[in-house]
Amino acid sequence: MKILVINGPNINMLGKREPDIYGKKDYRALCEGLKKQAQALEVDIEICQSNIEGEIVDRIQAAADDCDGIVINPGAYTHYSIAILDALKAAGLPAVEVHLSNIADREPFRRESVTAGGCIGQISGLGFDSYYLALRAIIQRLSK
Repeated sequence: MKILVINGPNINMLGKREPDIYGKKDYRALCEGLKKQAQALEVDIEICQSNIEGEIVDRIQAAADDCDGIVINPGAYTHYSIAILDALKAAGLPAVEVHLSNIADREPFRRESVTAGGCIGQISGLGFDSYYLALRAIIQRLSK
C-alpha cells in the first residue's frame, strides 16, 4: 500500500511561519514523523511539497497510477482551488484533507474548503497528529 502525502504552499516554512498558529516544529520534523508513522503502520509513503498549484494537480493525477490513497494539506489552495478539487475527484483515490490549525476557528475566508469535496474526510486543528490520523483513516478505508 502506498500513500501520497501532498503539502501545498508555505508548508515548507513550518517553524518559521506564524509558530503561534502552526507550531515551532519545522517541515523536516513533519516529514520524519510521517515516515515513522508509515513504518509503524507498514505502508509506503511519498511526501511532496509544492507552492505551485499546477505541480500539485499533476502529482494528484499521476497518483491514480502509482498510489492507493492521498493525504493532502492544500494550504491556501484549500479555499479556492477548483483545479485541485477536480484532480482529486478525477484520481478516484481515497483522500483526506488535513490542516495543522483549526480552520473553523480562523479568519472567515479560511473556514470554507473548496478542496474537501474531493476527499473522504477532513482533519484539522491537531498539528502533526492531523496527518497521522489521516494516514490511519486511509489505511482503514483501503483495508475494508
